[in-house]
Amino acid sequence: MMENANQKITTFLMFEGKAEEAMNFYVSLFKQAEILTLSRHEDDGSEASGKVAQAVFSLNGQRFMCMDSPIKHEFTFTPAISLFVTCETESEIDELFVKLSQGGGVLMPLDSYPFSKKFAWVADRYGVSWQLSWGG
Repeated sequence: MMENANQKITTFLMFEGKAEEAMNFYVSLFKQAEILTLSRHEDDGSEASGKVAQAVFSLNGQRFMCMDSPIKHEFTFTPAISLFVTCETESEIDELFVKLSQGGGVLMPLDSYPFSKKFAWVADRYGVSWQLSWGG
């Protein structure tokens, strides 16, 4: 798969110990997806040892970056920013809805809305929000 080498703005996701797990999960959900680079924090006996220092992965040609923060923060992901997925088929939106909401939460149920034939807004098990749309 060819990633968009000209992409100037990249979504960057910061996790606290689950970056590799989340990245592998996201890559498993999309047909054209792959991990492009992965570097780890050095093995120094700290809590960050072996965790993701920085990684780049691609979902349908769109590049994303992620990391595991060795520092605990007072914040996490918020639904105010979400990843919007325009699904090609009804089966795709149905499958993504089930897999992304499992262990997470549903912010807007999968249903027909005035702005979309079929739409859902979910937060996945890692706290990342996704808007899924099919058919308009």
